[in-house]
Amino acid sequence: MMDDVSSLRNYLVVTGGYWAFTITDGAIRMLVVLYFHLLGYSPFEVAMLFLFYEFFGIVTNLVGGWLGARIGLNLTMHIGMGLQVLALLALTLPDAWLSVPYVMAAQALSGIAKDLNKMSAKASVKFMSGGGEGKLFKWVAILTGSKNALKGAGFFIGAALLESVGFRGALALLAGMLVIVLIATALLLPSAVGKMKTKPKFTQVFSKVPAINRLAAARFFLFGSRDVWFVVGLPVFLYEVLGWSFSQVGGFLALWVIGYGLVQANAPRLLRLFQWGQTRLIDQSSLTPLKTDGDTARLWAFVLLLFPAGIALGLQQGWPAQWVLIIGLILFGIVFAINSAVHSYLILAYSDHERVSMNVGFYYMANAGGRLAGTVLSGWAYQTQGLEGCLWWSAAFVLMTGLFSFGLPQIDENRQQLEDQKG
Repeated sequence: MMDDVSSLRNYLVVTGGYWAFTITDGAIRMLVVLYFHLLGYSPFEVAMLFLFYEFFGIVTNLVGGWLGARIGLNLTMHIGMGLQVLALLALTLPDAWLSVPYVMAAQALSGIAKDLNKMSAKASVKFMSGGGEGKLFKWVAILTGSKNALKGAGFFIGAALLESVGFRGALALLAGMLVIVLIATALLLPSAVGKMKTKPKFTQVFSKVPAINRLAAARFFLFGSRDVWFVVGLPVFLYEVLGWSFSQVGGFLALWVIGYGLVQANAPRLLRLFQWGQTRLIDQSSLTPLKTDGDTARLWAFVLLLFPAGIALGLQQGWPAQWVLIIGLILFGIVFAINSAVHSYLILAYSDHERVSMNVGFYYMANAGGRLAGTVLSGWAYQTQGLEGCLWWSAAFVLMTGLFSFGLPQIDENRQQLEDQKG
């Protein structure tokens, strides 16, 4: 077991590496959406460029959790960084080479890289936190929230680099930065974190814990509800209908994701304040420890349902689209961030140490599946039904998230089920 100083040091190194990777992930997404739209690709064709990115995320999370348990989480994290460098460089070829199948293949490589890195970083937190539930929720919320804030920065960096140094110059700069980070983290981190003592069989990646299966299904629809309008429909609407520039689109989406990340990083504090409001305590210092369980996940899923439906209704009523989207996105982002933070905590809290990398991999396989469904629907729905159609699809996905959250247990109840299975 790591001491507190070593745990904190390793956590900070993992977080720093995750930050750097996330900047490249956000930047490459914005670069591909804007550059290929500029080349004349339709919204559906742009969505198809991300098809393999999301599909191979499903495969990677399934295989990656098993691989991390066999060879260690640090090694899988660095493999992910190396693959991202290759994916960035693959897109620097001349336009004549950038056919749809080729770009899809490069995005597939980037999808594999992203999910190896994400699964490895988040599963590592279980080992570094020492098992305390309060510390675990705080650390995973900070890691996930700061990652999303940096992904927003990546959106802006991608759009700004596209205008300043061009598509290929941007890709080369991002690849060089990530190589430096890869070398630094490889030197600073210990080996074999998360490696199981016995070699797990591949069939063990499929969870037998009902709570994890329900949470994975809820996660599928949660992230589908975001990407069904956020990936293609929203940026294209802002550019084509509202007449925003590339930098304005990238900057706005960057600020949204940064704000979303900051909310996610502070989710434990926000939930504690919400608990205080519910109980109407005069002295906040008298609060009982923050309780986060299946009831919390279900409540916030149904709160989230109000916002995509409300934005869609506002647009259909002819209210000023710019203000409907800005205000609606802010509110949607706050509540979505709380939902995501609760999920990210629960998957670690529901897992025992031996199976944490495989459970996280299985869970993020569902996450990638939801993103894939949302991405494909985003292009198709926007092309056939407009942004309002994308938003109604989003509302339907959020409803499914809430329904699958029924039956999620309390942490202690799930822990007892795990002990019974071992017995």
